[in-house]
Amino acid sequence: MSNSSNKMSVFQLTILTAVNMMGSGIIMLPSKLAQVGALSIVSWLVTAVGSMCLAYVFAKCGMYAKKGGGMGGYAEYSFGKAGNFMANYTYGVSLIFANTAIAISAVGYALGFLNKSLDPIMTCAATIFTLWLATVLNFGGAKYTGRVSSITVWGVIIPCIGLALIGWFWFSPSLYIANWNVHDMSFGSAAINAITMTLWAFLGMESACANADAVDNPETNVPKAVLGGTLIAAACYIVSTNIIFGIIPSEDLVSSSAPFGLVFAHMFGPTVGRIIMGLMVLSCFGSLLGWQFTIANVFKAGSDVGYFPAFMKKITSTETPLIGMVTITVIQSLFSLMTISPTLNDQFETLVNLAVITNIVPYLLCMAAIVVIMKAVNHLGSELKTTKFIAFVASIYSLYACYASGFEAMTYGSIVTFFGWTLYGLVSDKFDLDKAEADNKAIEEAAAEAAKQ
Repeated sequence: MSNSSNKMSVFQLTILTAVNMMGSGIIMLPSKLAQVGALSIVSWLVTAVGSMCLAYVFAKCGMYAKKGGGMGGYAEYSFGKAGNFMANYTYGVSLIFANTAIAISAVGYALGFLNKSLDPIMTCAATIFTLWLATVLNFGGAKYTGRVSSITVWGVIIPCIGLALIGWFWFSPSLYIANWNVHDMSFGSAAINAITMTLWAFLGMESACANADAVDNPETNVPKAVLGGTLIAAACYIVSTNIIFGIIPSEDLVSSSAPFGLVFAHMFGPTVGRIIMGLMVLSCFGSLLGWQFTIANVFKAGSDVGYFPAFMKKITSTETPLIGMVTITVIQSLFSLMTISPTLNDQFETLVNLAVITNIVPYLLCMAAIVVIMKAVNHLGSELKTTKFIAFVASIYSLYACYASGFEAMTYGSIVTFFGWTLYGLVSDKFDLDKAEADNKAIEEAAAEAAKQ
């Protein structure tokens, strides 16, 4: 019998989920959203609903998938080893793009903190240096990385929540109205323009169900915590970014590489603004530190089962996949060079769009697999019908987010994704196809038996 005193409450798990999601995703968003204006709240609302649908289905996957293995394991229920590979591959690639974007965020806030400006080449060099610094510091292992990240994440969360609570004292309704629709966009255009950037802020929700064993009655409490955490994050995002539109003119936000520092400087003076910039630099770098380690382990896990080159599974005495981590950072450095743009915001947006496109692939695979997962463990009736409907809504939202990212991002993201099939073809002979077919047949038979009942 488990000891309930060692378990988290629903409230604690909800807060943990929200904190994990918030990370560094929001800190550059006000500058991007200012291209639309306060009307970008449409994107926030659409994304909040879509993200809650995704989070709900991921919670169900985490509870009922007996194979485990994260998104790859979930996808395998419907798509076999190929689906498992594609989920792991596209998720890993999306994290490579995402971490490069996080490094750009850190550089942008560091330049604001130091009151410096750099040309695009030097900005790119600073981004590459930041990536390598995070990689080298990860050589100490997961224990060190986890401690640093758990502290630095509050450098984003405290300013964001603080602004949502006290920013109203500086809020100007007339300025908010002036910032409402700066380019006279239609309602639909406003939603499309910013939806990939708002989805970016919610990436990571799929990891929330990993804490199912840490809470009592997980079948009831995990979905509550996932939905509650997503709702809390959405509220913080929507309130804080919209308050900014009532404090700072949109033209100033568009040109800023440190929008939260800008608004706190307006509210409390340059010194406080610089402190906020410093906190966000630390938070961004702490997030980068943790995600660099995570990426290396994603590829290590894939390498362990034969998906990726064998050198990626080699670890040091501190259980750090050093060679894989260095290889990934080389790739990120190349992406930094390939996406050099006149402004930090442009480069950030390019990488975010690519990260979102590639991350949606495993989302779609998992949404499609939930029916088989639930039937395999005889969870039928109204629960299955509800989950199937929510998964369908989440899939439609994900496809809409792909469309909203623009045809350039979709083109490059598709090329990266299609290349994954080529890579899988090169390694597919390593797997026991008969065993894979037997496993899939067993799952199908279990689902068929459940359907009869």
